[in-house]
Amino acid sequence: MSVYIARRILATLPVMAFVMIFVFSLLYLAPGDPAAILAGDQASDTEIAAIRTQLGLDRSFPVRFLEWAGNVLQGDFGVSIFTRLPVSTMILQRVEPTLSLMVVTLVMAIGVAVPLGVVAAHNRGRLVDRVVMLIAVLGFSVPVFVIGYVLAYVLALKFHLLPVQGYTPLSEGFWPWLRNLLLPAATLAGVYVALIARITRATMLEILSEDYIRTARAKGVSERIVLFVHALRNAAVPIVTVIGLGIALMISGAVVIESVFALPGLGRLTVDSILRRDYPVIQGVILIFSFVYVLINLLIDISYTLFDPRIRY
Repeated sequence: MSVYIARRILATLPVMAFVMIFVFSLLYLAPGDPAAILAGDQASDTEIAAIRTQLGLDRSFPVRFLEWAGNVLQGDFGVSIFTRLPVSTMILQRVEPTLSLMVVTLVMAIGVAVPLGVVAAHNRGRLVDRVVMLIAVLGFSVPVFVIGYVLAYVLALKFHLLPVQGYTPLSEGFWPWLRNLLLPAATLAGVYVALIARITRATMLEILSEDYIRTARAKGVSERIVLFVHALRNAAVPIVTVIGLGIALMISGAVVIESVFALPGLGRLTVDSILRRDYPVIQGVILIFSFVYVLINLLIDISYTLFDPRIRY
């Protein structure tokens, strides 16, 4: 098992190296002269040259990349062009809302989608199954921001059940923290629930037709144990896989959701930085998102060994 884990960890290193090269190249791939764009139309050649020197555009790509990568490995993502604050400081100030949103969304989505998928598979062809599939289709079809605006109007503006925007730190209390996150998390979980529920249903339908499931039922094992112990555990690998892949949807969706509900997280920071063309911040945030995505998929790969011992070898 340790050999398998070591191989998976080593496999992530080339991925992260490629991500770092791509993220750093954003500055050079941007249309036009980044220094001239940042300086503005009225800037002199001296001011443009100063910005070009600050960004390192006057040096060769390999030299600048090696210097930047070395700083990143030490936790230094550079300095914001707009605020003059260290990028690492700006990221740390915004990481709690985004992390909180992702955790609440993940718990909400898995807690709803997996039971829905199991129930739909158990009632294949019946009304419950059709309702679950209808929910899944709607979750994929309706844009996230549309769901957000509808929920905000109904639950916040119409019935005043939840706040429509803002964020309360966890340090100020669990319920105020959760109350501000329920609406954006429910919005973001829509697509995620649809994805997980459909995969859970499809996998469970295949597992429920296996001989050992019929044997368990013939021995008098209760249907609940058959579904949630024997069948669900053997269906766990595809379900866990789609949960890991769905993290990418969650990260991209967080950018939209934080803008809709005015959450001061990394998604909102990304949008603001793009509008300001604050390249060091853009690079830092994208690199953090990429690292989190790779790390979560690494943990998903390692978790396979808990559900299928054959993978250890």
